[in-house]
This record gives sequence, C-alpha cells and structure tokens, in this order.
Amino acid sequence: MWTSKQPQTNLPVMPTAQEPGSPIKPSNATPTMRSPSPSARDMACLGASLVVRGEISGGEDLQIDGKVEGPISLQSQRLTVGHTAHLNSEILAREVVVHGKVEGNLRVRDRVEIKKDGSVIGDITTARISIEDGAYFKGRIEIDRANQPVAEDPTRVGVPVATGAI
Repeated sequence: MWTSKQPQTNLPVMPTAQEPGSPIKPSNATPTMRSPSPSARDMACLGASLVVRGEISGGEDLQIDGKVEGPISLQSQRLTVGHTAHLNSEILAREVVVHGKVEGNLRVRDRVEIKKDGSVIGDITTARISIEDGAYFKGRIEIDRANQPVAEDPTRVGVPVATGAI
C-alpha cells in the first residue's frame, strides 16, 4: 500500500461554530465567496418569512420575498419583487422587476417589468415598461423621457426631440 503526502498550506483554520453573543472578528468570521468578475453585482435578499416595517435603503441590488411596509430607496440599484413578496411601499430604484404584489407608487429611472404573475396597484413613472400577459396593473403610467438621449429633428430647428423605444 502506498500513501501520498498532501502539500501543506499556510491557510488559517476557520472555526466551525461561533460562541453565541461573541463579536465577529476576522478570526471567527465566515468568508463570503465573491465572483471574480467585475461585472457581477452584489445582491441582498429578504426571505419569504421576513416582515419589515420601516424604511429600506441601500447601495446593492435587492430581492424581496417577504412582506415590506414602508418606503424603499435603491436609487442606482435593481429591486426584484419575488413571487411570495407583498410590498406596501413607495419605491425609488434604477430598475424594478415584479413577480409578486406591490401596492404603492414606483419611480424608476430605467425600466419596470411586471411579470405574468405580478401585480402592481399604483402609479408608475419610468423610462421603459414591460407588462406581460397575465400580469395585473391598476394605476397610471408616465413615461419619463428625461433619461433618454436627445436628437434634433431637422424639420423643427432649435426644438430637441426625445428618441428611443417605449
């Protein structure tokens, strides 16, 4: 029988459990795996059993599967409303994808997608919108062309014209 020697590494050994109530230090923190790709975005998640009452704001993409009552501000980020989510919120974000239920106004800089099982009751202001067959929407839609490129119309000298698809 033969045995092979495995190379030794000088990596620190991470503890398997943390004492309840002890502060998290680099020596007992669990490392997180990050994608090496610079285009990968951080995403936070609120699970289906969570209920949040109050304001949510942040600098990373967020997926909500639980219940939220209160304003959500993710100005440069994407909000994904999961299938089990129910939001009673005023939403401010770069992009919103709705699979669950939203009651409240959406002010979205780039685009809103309401998927086939999604429901939105409230007014939407956005540059682009997509509502799939089977989705429910009740409210007003205002297309905000301020974020779209401006080109000149040769027949109207001096008057800028917004271009782009709706």
